[in-house]
Amino acid sequence: MRITADEATSTYAGARAELLARPGAPGAARRRALTALTDDWLHALYVASGAGEIGAALVAVGGYGRGDLAPGSDLDLLLLHPVNADPADVTVVADRLWYPVWDAGLKLDHSVRAPAEARRLAAQDIKVVLGLLDARTVVGDDALTKQVRESVLGDWRALAPRRLDELRLGVEERTVRSGELAHLLEPDLKDSYGGLRDLVSLRAIAASWVTDAPVASLAVHRDLLLDVRDALHLVTGRASDRLLHQEQVPVALRLELGSDDPGDLLLRSVSGAGRAVAYAADTTWHRVERLTRRTGVRNGIAGAARKLRSGGGARGERAPLADGVVVQDGEAVLAAEARPERDPVLVLRAAAAAAQAGLRLAPHAVERLARDSAELPVPWPAPALDALVSLLGAGRPAIPVWEALDQSDLWSRLIPEWSAVRSAPQHNPVHRYTVDRHLVEAAVQASASTRRVARPDLLLVGALLHDIGKGRPGDHTDNGVLIVQSLAPRLGFDPDDTDTLVALVQHHLLLPETATRRDLDDPATVAGVAAAVGDQDTLDLLHALTEADAAATGPAAWSDWKKSLIDELVSRTRGVLAGRPRLEDPRTTAAQHRLAEAVRASTADGVAVLLDEEVAPGIATVTVAAPDRTGLMATVAGVLSLHRLQVRGAQVDTVTAPDGSRRAVQVWTVTPAYGDPPPVDRLREDITRALAHTLDVAARLDAREQAYPAPQGTAAPRVAIVPGASERATVLEVRAHDASALLHRITRAIAAADVTITAARVATLGSEVVDVFYLVDRDGAPLTDGRAATVSVTVLGALGG
Repeated sequence: MRITADEATSTYAGARAELLARPGAPGAARRRALTALTDDWLHALYVASGAGEIGAALVAVGGYGRGDLAPGSDLDLLLLHPVNADPADVTVVADRLWYPVWDAGLKLDHSVRAPAEARRLAAQDIKVVLGLLDARTVVGDDALTKQVRESVLGDWRALAPRRLDELRLGVEERTVRSGELAHLLEPDLKDSYGGLRDLVSLRAIAASWVTDAPVASLAVHRDLLLDVRDALHLVTGRASDRLLHQEQVPVALRLELGSDDPGDLLLRSVSGAGRAVAYAADTTWHRVERLTRRTGVRNGIAGAARKLRSGGGARGERAPLADGVVVQDGEAVLAAEARPERDPVLVLRAAAAAAQAGLRLAPHAVERLARDSAELPVPWPAPALDALVSLLGAGRPAIPVWEALDQSDLWSRLIPEWSAVRSAPQHNPVHRYTVDRHLVEAAVQASASTRRVARPDLLLVGALLHDIGKGRPGDHTDNGVLIVQSLAPRLGFDPDDTDTLVALVQHHLLLPETATRRDLDDPATVAGVAAAVGDQDTLDLLHALTEADAAATGPAAWSDWKKSLIDELVSRTRGVLAGRPRLEDPRTTAAQHRLAEAVRASTADGVAVLLDEEVAPGIATVTVAAPDRTGLMATVAGVLSLHRLQVRGAQVDTVTAPDGSRRAVQVWTVTPAYGDPPPVDRLREDITRALAHTLDVAARLDAREQAYPAPQGTAAPRVAIVPGASERATVLEVRAHDASALLHRITRAIAAADVTITAARVATLGSEVVDVFYLVDRDGAPLTDGRAATVSVTVLGALGG
């Protein structure tokens, strides 16, 4: 008995809802069941539509063709009809097929084509090709499907060099838009590089016959990404492919991931899958480029490597690269006589030789090294440590080589402590990479500074290990110190070098935190840094490590302003370590003139405002001189915020004007949020009005703040006194999520507590703010413990804590 389309749709809807509501983690079995259920429904619609009477075939393409239906997936369908079918009949049949799908509330990506039309469109649109490569007949004349698939495949293979170029361009554009799956805190499971679309691209490359692609070996990673996407659809009730932060724990629980931190485990798993897919894609595209003779090689191959490739003679000829390592077909491979089971250093020697020549390690070479390599003795022999340093010193070409060994878990075998940081998420939007990739990137960045330090080997290894304590409970610096104390001797470093590496790990945040959060004019600041580093060689290593760490973190971690502060701190510390006397006033001559100019420009009851634009790219300096008074800094901070000037730093001094009166002089380092800074006359007018109480800065800022939604889900603010940070003031540190007029609120609260700010350091890292204030009482002395505690409570209250 033939059932109607409505009956079939009603039955399908109920069965589909029951299937998706079943308890248990999503998986391949449920996708197969959903695909089979959908096939049966479409079969009934096909019969009811009369499509068989015109000889048509209903074809599943894309993800549906592969059987990868997720709860929120579109149905990708192609109605193929014979070339001689009546167009009116085809239209009627198509309507009878598509409308029940829409009525069921499903998204439909549909087309109606004769075989020749499908082939012609595939020749014009790469997306059509990718869909048809997975074409599968749901119901109807399978001969039509085979005709289209075979013709499209034949064209794809015949035009592979040109079409693969087109595909690669699309991959690169998508990566720019969506980033790398392995390193994002909120990855797109489909579009991020290393995601589901790249698995489709690898299938397309394999179908081109240009080169093999490791599609089968990626099955476990493909299934994981599909499982996560299924769980995401079920948790959110919508067809989203982006794994947002607030949905990660529910998705992990839906997948039944057992862990004290299921969200972290989920991100690690997704990152691991994304890295495996990205590595396979990188390797495959590298071979495609070589085999199709694309001009230019990604990542810039070194001249020596170019000579080796061009001078290697006929294809397949081997040229020596290092002991046991040769170049063949543009890749580093093991020599025929290589015996990794007898040569434990070979794995590191091969990696270093490949990276130094700008080559990749061939996958089969990596597989053999992973399978047969003998265990390195402990401590490592000197050639092993030399090879590790050489690998890290190769710069950017070291990354694909490192990743090749990592995909075979060789690094965790060589350095067991590496396992904890592998694919570990950073949970901080300032960072653009996972912990392990950040460490490798830091070493790559440090390789550009090896000429600046006395011990390049310690710089490179220190950069690789500076965050090795992450991925574990507790403070990552404390963890890292303990790890490096044990690890460095095993790598072959002597006790003195081990102490230096421990110092680099222990103090890797010393320079940026001190430069941006402490008063460089306070003698205790520079003295504390000098005592911590101990000698100039260690200072130089920390300086280079700081720059490499910031460059490997991301754009928000570095700026010209931050660099200038760190450079100044290093310069002053170097002077202390060299025994040079410290000048009474460490400001530069230009700064002294600036202060004098501001004081001369003000009168006993007036205000002077000076503006220096573009003291560095995107940075300006605002100097304000005014009669000294409590709350002056809050007032000026508020006016700067009204004019949308983001404060990067502030220096406050009290000086004597030519007329004998006392003037507060504030030097603000600011960045305009939009465009150029406002005219200096407007700044002067608004500051003057605010001090005369004719401009209500607080009310204006409150009104503007109410116009924007408050951030949700941010960490609570923290206010703390930093003991021993200064000999002449009490140091208050404030950490909070960035918000409009935040500095004004903080300084207004400090003024309300009747204490004076003598200096301030302000740093904004992504969306997080770290502000440091030097406070004294009315007599210019540091605050008592009780008074300091009161100020802390007052500021915390102003921040809503």
